[in-house]
Amino acid sequence: MIGNFEFITNLQYKAKSLQRQLDSFRSGEKYIKMNSEHQAALAAKNREIERLKLELAAAYAGGVTARKNWFQVHEDIQAEHDKEIRRLNRVIKDLEERALRAERRVDELKDEKLALKKERYTIETELDEERGKNQKLIVQINRDYENSSIPSSAKPKRKKIASSREKSGKKPGGQVGHKGHLRKKHTPTNVIEIPAPEEYTLSPDYKPTGKIITKQLVGLRIGVTVDEYFTSEFRNIHTGQRVHADFPEGMVNEVTYHGDIKAFAFLLNNFCNVSVLKVSDFLSELTNGEIKVSAGMINGLTKEFSQKTEADQKKAFADILLSPVVNVDFTSVRVNGENMQVAVCATPDNTMYFAREHKGFEGVKGTPVETHQQTLVHDHDVTFYSYGGAHQECLEHPIRYLKGIVENEPNLKWHQPMRELLQEMIHFWKNLDPEDKRNPNEIDPARVAEFETRYDHILALASKEYEYEPPTKYNKEGFNLHLKLLNYRDNHLLFLYDRNVPPTNNLAERLIRVIKRKLAQVMAFRSFDGLDYYTQSIGVVATLRTQGRNLFESASSKFNMPINKDRNIAS
Repeated sequence: MIGNFEFITNLQYKAKSLQRQLDSFRSGEKYIKMNSEHQAALAAKNREIERLKLELAAAYAGGVTARKNWFQVHEDIQAEHDKEIRRLNRVIKDLEERALRAERRVDELKDEKLALKKERYTIETELDEERGKNQKLIVQINRDYENSSIPSSAKPKRKKIASSREKSGKKPGGQVGHKGHLRKKHTPTNVIEIPAPEEYTLSPDYKPTGKIITKQLVGLRIGVTVDEYFTSEFRNIHTGQRVHADFPEGMVNEVTYHGDIKAFAFLLNNFCNVSVLKVSDFLSELTNGEIKVSAGMINGLTKEFSQKTEADQKKAFADILLSPVVNVDFTSVRVNGENMQVAVCATPDNTMYFAREHKGFEGVKGTPVETHQQTLVHDHDVTFYSYGGAHQECLEHPIRYLKGIVENEPNLKWHQPMRELLQEMIHFWKNLDPEDKRNPNEIDPARVAEFETRYDHILALASKEYEYEPPTKYNKEGFNLHLKLLNYRDNHLLFLYDRNVPPTNNLAERLIRVIKRKLAQVMAFRSFDGLDYYTQSIGVVATLRTQGRNLFESASSKFNMPINKDRNIAS
């Protein structure tokens, strides 16, 4: 009820308020008041509009001024920009011209550089050529008997050969406490007694010891012995034929020289390499002019000795043919102005020389090498690889070559280890028990395997070094030697598997020096037959020496033998 009352009360108050407003509108007072308020508000708005118009006009005037200023600034900036563009265009043009000139200069420099490169390449090529030639000349100058195959006789002004023995500090000669090596005493042909001095025999202070002290004076006496044979001559009274008793065989001329005179002259001329005339003069001096042998006879001794030793030559040929190891070599000689060849076939017990017009297969014909079926030791003459059953390369040549290569290729490292290895292997072979050399199974296989491993390792190092630093065309000795050691590996190491096979061909090379010494004496042989007889004879002499025979007595007995008329010397 209270709520309704308040509601009704509020409605009454609101109705009275609305009635008062209605009355004011009906009387016009409200309208007048509202009109005056409207006019006042309208005037205020007009004033506000005028003020805003003034502000707008001022703002418009400011905008115009600002726009004018902006356009002015824009024009100034544009002018500066155009000016900068024109300057930059000039700079760009200058740069373009400079770039064009630079490009032209670059092209010119490229052409000049190319020309200089070509010139430099030409100069470097010529320089390399000259360096190669100089290196080749240096190698040739430094090549001697120690680092190449040149014989020592070809270097007459060679340096002194240094001794490898360590100095002990002792004086030369016999040492205190050592047993002396006395000279050999001979059977006396005359005995001379020296009487004891009386101061010893008559003095009671001295007693004889019973010891006889002897000293010998050995001399040489050469005399001439002459055996003269004589017999009575008879004449047939019917036919007139004159007859007498037969003289000993070989005595045809009024004077016939014994075999010892022939042997003496023959050995002087061919073994000692004394000239024919000097042999004749020396023999005359020794006999006080009793024996004067003609030069023609001395020249003919070689042929005679060759003919009388045919059986020895055939036996040596057969022995060499059956030998398990044969050393072979060739050397050149001059015959009547032309180059000829001498082949040597040797074993420790037999030696044969063969005169040939050519080496190679033609030179091998008729020698034991042609039909030999076992091991040949040689100096890498490829001809010999077509013969025999096995081959041993001479290691002395690579050792000498390696010494020279070490000097000529100091930047490489493989030479010295290989040289030391080859020397070590040779030393190892030489120190094998001589009594067991016929038993190849006694060689230590572990040591042989070690040698082979080191050998292969050094050659691998050589291949690597030559791949990094290839040889020049003027100095290929080291490269070629490494290829030979690589390609013929088994032929360089064969001696490690067979004690009968020597690691070097020194036997044949020492025998070849005999021919070289003779050639130095005669300078050139007059005919091929002369060379043939000489090689046959000197082969017999070399065999006699290796067999321990007395050369003079053996040669003398050979000269006293009759000549076989049906001779067939293998040649």
